[in-house]
Amino acid sequence: MEKKTLAVIALVVVVVVVVGAVAAVELFKPPSTPKAAKVTLSESGSTLLYPVFNAWKGNYSNATITTLATGSGAGISSVIAGTVIIGASDAFMSPSLASANPGVMNIPIMISYQYIAYNIPNFHFKLNLSGNVIAGIYMGTINNWNNSLIQQLNPGVPLPNHSIIPIHRSDGSGDTFMFTSFLSKSNGTWAQKVGEGTNVNWPSVAGSLTGNGNSGIITQMTSTPYSIGYIAATYEAQVNSAGFGIANLENRDGQFVGASVQNVSIAAQQYLPLIPKNGTIALQYAPGKDSYPIADMEYVIVRQNQSSPAIANALKEFLEWAVSPDGGSSSKYLAEFNLVPLPSSVVSEVVIPLINKITG
Repeated sequence: MEKKTLAVIALVVVVVVVVGAVAAVELFKPPSTPKAAKVTLSESGSTLLYPVFNAWKGNYSNATITTLATGSGAGISSVIAGTVIIGASDAFMSPSLASANPGVMNIPIMISYQYIAYNIPNFHFKLNLSGNVIAGIYMGTINNWNNSLIQQLNPGVPLPNHSIIPIHRSDGSGDTFMFTSFLSKSNGTWAQKVGEGTNVNWPSVAGSLTGNGNSGIITQMTSTPYSIGYIAATYEAQVNSAGFGIANLENRDGQFVGASVQNVSIAAQQYLPLIPKNGTIALQYAPGKDSYPIADMEYVIVRQNQSSPAIANALKEFLEWAVSPDGGSSSKYLAEFNLVPLPSSVVSEVVIPLINKITG
């Protein structure tokens, strides 16, 4: 009996000791470190780049990406004002704007191109158009589809006897820069009277219309038969769905070439060896018989000095991923939107050094 009692007492003592030890471990256990919240990187700007930024944000896990399609001009202005971290733009900052904001950088991330689209009812021909003809349409000197200058470029094509309705962007737009840069390089009158930019003083043309963003141009063209407009190639699905024609364009060598990733890559190769260390170069109207004439570098506009080391590091990591062939510049993302990755030499010699300047 005494043995049983002693055994029970011993068992109780062991339990008490074990419980006490566990309690002591819990008492003196260091507090757990809360998991750091993801940094949010806000992006605003180019409607051309909006589709790919949306694809990226759904697949990039190291930061939270928010996107707004506001137009390149608004994206640049928002970065300068400090209201967003990333401004997406189809145009680099003008020299005067860059000079006024020395702490803001243009960082190239990929190459894009643009369609000249037309909505001609019951018309199933691929038009040839030149910079001279398109400039004439947007200046009001060519205002009918069967104009002799258009007919000369399209022998044997039954062009309609109907007025042309030119449509351009109402917002500050890198697409407008791309378009007007092409016209300035291919038509001296346009260069002298209108010039190039994300915003220009458009000539007054009877019946002309405007649209906000690429989607606005597509909407306006859809409801406007016999219209013409410029649309980013990232919107190919919407252009095809609307049934628009896409013109072959005359390039610097006098050849009519179609809009394709291959012809854009050929055009870009003519200029990329000349790219300066600050990354700013226009790719329109490249030489070469197969070069498509409305190609352009795409940019992120960012402040060199960010508000914190955490934001700076997250931004650098994201941009490095965005230009990596194993990340945001893989065909998984770019092929769907007709975007062309930067050559590895441009990434290593121009882009990465610019990214490395970001501090916080």
